[in-house]
Amino acid sequence: MATKKNIHFEISERKILLRVFDVFFVLGTLYLISEYFSFDYFSITADNFYWTIFLAIYLTLIGSIFDMYNLQIASNRFQVSKSIILTTAVTTLLYLLTPFYTPVLPSNRLQIIIFFISILSALSIWRSLYITFLATNRFVKKVIFVGSSKKIEKLAVKLTEVNPHFQVVCFLPTDDKNIISTIRQISLEELNVELINNHISEVIVADESSKSISVELYDKLLLLLESGIVIRQYSDVYEQITNRLPIQSEDKELYKFFPFNRSNQNKLYQIFSRIFDIVFSIIGLAFLFVILPFIFILNSIGNRGPMFYTQERVGKNAKLFKIYKLRSMFINAEKDGAVFAAINDSRITFFGKFLRKSRLDEIPQFVNVLLGDMALIGPRPERPVFVEEIAKNIPLYQTRHVIKPGLTGWAQVNYTYGETLEDSLMKLRYDLYYIKHRSLFLDLNVIVKTLNTVLFFKGQ
Repeated sequence: MATKKNIHFEISERKILLRVFDVFFVLGTLYLISEYFSFDYFSITADNFYWTIFLAIYLTLIGSIFDMYNLQIASNRFQVSKSIILTTAVTTLLYLLTPFYTPVLPSNRLQIIIFFISILSALSIWRSLYITFLATNRFVKKVIFVGSSKKIEKLAVKLTEVNPHFQVVCFLPTDDKNIISTIRQISLEELNVELINNHISEVIVADESSKSISVELYDKLLLLLESGIVIRQYSDVYEQITNRLPIQSEDKELYKFFPFNRSNQNKLYQIFSRIFDIVFSIIGLAFLFVILPFIFILNSIGNRGPMFYTQERVGKNAKLFKIYKLRSMFINAEKDGAVFAAINDSRITFFGKFLRKSRLDEIPQFVNVLLGDMALIGPRPERPVFVEEIAKNIPLYQTRHVIKPGLTGWAQVNYTYGETLEDSLMKLRYDLYYIKHRSLFLDLNVIVKTLNTVLFFKGQ
């Protein structure tokens, strides 16, 4: 059986769509202007086709840094307008400053203005079309839930919260309980009719245990799968949408998350990552050496006390090590005992707030990366006292120590400072997602998001 489906794009497909049409509209606009107007700085020919390749790379890379491919921002006219202006300005500047791979700087400066306006106009027109015709109309995904009556309501709400484009049409219970729910309940016999009449995109199985699914239901789902209907586990859907694992504080079963990514045992990946860590650490420490005189002066005025401090943290395989940071708190800020850092923390000095917002306080940790205690990317190292406290309430928390802690990480670029156990659980979901899926592409994604955090002072 096959159903007629509405047009629907997955999250990854939407991001690809945005990137492809960003490049298409920009190159198309520049081509038309060069053909019909007095614009000769940028032209597309067989001899200089590499110009377009580098423009496309700059455009998508800079766009990633300025949240052009953040789907929430891409659907908001005001927010995406800011991203478009910043992306256009930085892309234009970078393109002009690399004449070896790009056209020679024009003698007529008007050509630069035309180049800038062309890119800005192309992106603005395409993103306006995207918001008007695609973002609100084409991304609704109709699904049917299969699972326990007691959990369906909660899981459906959670799914639509993390992705409003999901529409749970109805659910097929795997138990005999008839509970009151805002979601319409159907029988097994009605499943085919619902799939056809509502143009269902996929069926989501919410039960983790196969024992709760009857033989009759299992056979039915198997037939649907063979006929082309997409059937997925709720945990897989949640993981793909949120980029974090759907663990709960009481979870203890590691088998739910194994096997961890093969990159954790991939020697080539590990060697490349280590070289990557060393190169970036040398660059980072060189930058620290340049700004150190200014930090010293400002620290004397706004911090008054030692510029650096060390603290014990938990590393790979629960090994303890000393972490290095620029001091951002008052001296003896923890005389009454260790507590979680918080937003608007009263222990942070005036200059310390700047250090944290700019992430400059983290730069000395490049020393830890060079020593091998840390990596550039990984779960943030936590203090032993907090690890012990959190692990009592979240058994899987120790799992994050299977790899080296990082200077930045997937949890850091996707979530704020943790003040509660619920915050720690949320960050653990991101950390375990990184451990499970870590790759060069995900590492690059973390770096781009970190640059975005630093440039827009999103640190705490």
